[in-house]
Amino acid sequence: MIHLLNLLAAISLLVWGTHIVRTGMLRVFGEDLRGVLARSFSHRLSALAAGLGVTSLVQSSTATCLILASFAGSGLVATGPALAAMLGADVGSALMAVVYSLDLSWLSPLLIFAGVVLFTSKPEHGAGRIGRVLIGLGLITLALQLIVHSTRPLTESPAVRSMIAALPNEVLLDVVVGAVLTVGAYSSLAIVLLTATLAASGIVPPQVALGLVLGANVGSGVLAWLATSNAAPQARRLPLGNLMFKAAGAVAAMPLLPLAVPLLQRLAPEVHRQVVVFHLGFNLALALLFVGLTGVAARVVDRWLPAARQGGGDRPRHLDPVALATPSLAISCAAREALHQADVVESMLRGVLPVMRDNDLALAARLRRMDDTVDALYSEIKFYLTQISRKALSEREGRRWTDIVSFTINMEQVGDIIERVLQDIEDKKIRKNRSFSDAGMAELVHLHERLLANLRLAMSVFLDGHVRDAKKLLEEKARFRDLEREYAANHIARLQDHTAQSIETSSLHLDLISELKRINSHLCGVAYPILESAGVLADTRLRHSQLGRLEGAD
Repeated sequence: MIHLLNLLAAISLLVWGTHIVRTGMLRVFGEDLRGVLARSFSHRLSALAAGLGVTSLVQSSTATCLILASFAGSGLVATGPALAAMLGADVGSALMAVVYSLDLSWLSPLLIFAGVVLFTSKPEHGAGRIGRVLIGLGLITLALQLIVHSTRPLTESPAVRSMIAALPNEVLLDVVVGAVLTVGAYSSLAIVLLTATLAASGIVPPQVALGLVLGANVGSGVLAWLATSNAAPQARRLPLGNLMFKAAGAVAAMPLLPLAVPLLQRLAPEVHRQVVVFHLGFNLALALLFVGLTGVAARVVDRWLPAARQGGGDRPRHLDPVALATPSLAISCAAREALHQADVVESMLRGVLPVMRDNDLALAARLRRMDDTVDALYSEIKFYLTQISRKALSEREGRRWTDIVSFTINMEQVGDIIERVLQDIEDKKIRKNRSFSDAGMAELVHLHERLLANLRLAMSVFLDGHVRDAKKLLEEKARFRDLEREYAANHIARLQDHTAQSIETSSLHLDLISELKRINSHLCGVAYPILESAGVLADTRLRHSQLGRLEGAD
């Protein structure tokens, strides 16, 4: 019993080690990995090479598949190039299995020692994250050694040998078992290494081991498909296409397994080496056979999973839960959703003028209901951001996280103000059948036009972060304040001239000017984080000398 517990513990350590390496690599290189993948989809071969390289770093083709699925779901990459990258990712995972099959017993204590030293010295910095990866690599090599030691007593047990001898020689059953084990362990790499170790110990016959390897490959495809089951159709296409390739390859390879065993014995005398070589050869064959068919497969899965019709504006469009596994990508999803929220606010603001001019109660009611949409999107974005690990973010990504929160808060408050403005127009103008003077209406139209321009500028500043645009937006705050004072004074002058329309709408007119100024203040607030991070703010004033130098470099 103790030997079985030791084996289970060693297997668990192997799975945990691959998890640590995968998450650690994503934290260290997440932003760079995203950039590499995004730049490598112009050609099938370059996409394949990118997938191979990235998976060699993150130690998991499933993790790469989830990253690519997030790109596809966000419309950043087409299904065809992503499928080519996944073929390369599977080859990269197989290469790592070959590396780990070597005798690395001397390396395990060195990696764990160096990793612990780095992680404990600077846990929140780059060195600490690299230390985490080294610890994971050390645990993988240690787990493989423990599996060998734990299986030796089991191989000598007559009961185990009798049970193995009684197993039916059924390849399909071996494939199913391998797939189930991979889904349960969340790692095809761990199952392939485990299978190689068990085969080397004599517990698993060579042909059964090859069947388990085929199952592990199919299982990794099933795993990615299950992980994206709740995602948008665009994000589910890649896992489905990759699973199709793996399943087709497994079906084609199953009848060839009896022929593969003697061939592998001639290529590699050691049993564990035969298993990992077969795993590598299988994935290389898949890459060579299917890289030319990625376009056809993409058209098939695109037809099977058509893009869902865009629902109402009240639902998030870009908050992909799959992207949470890659914090840098999740930050981009949240930023895109924040711009969606701003689009709804712009629709509300744009509709204020027709309500004032045409006394349109139906439009006013629709616009006020849109504030519920703005509030709902704010809540969804905020909840999504809380699910992103702040420790996994770089310093720049951490600032971006804060910028998104600040931007969505400002947009939510702008929506609330617009709702109050619309309600005031209904109660104090439309229902009382009053109208503004021509001069008063012209002033409100001018302020409204400036607000729309400032909202678009605020969205641009949030998206690009240019210091020049942020400075221009902040300057609009002072200009709008001057306009508010000027137009309030003009209104008082009209009251002194006993203009009847100005007298009837005096309270509403002054309230509207004040509320529009308050909206502008929230819009201009988007510039503060940009200017503060650039170091051009001194208390509440711009450091003009530093700003001038930044403008020249921008």
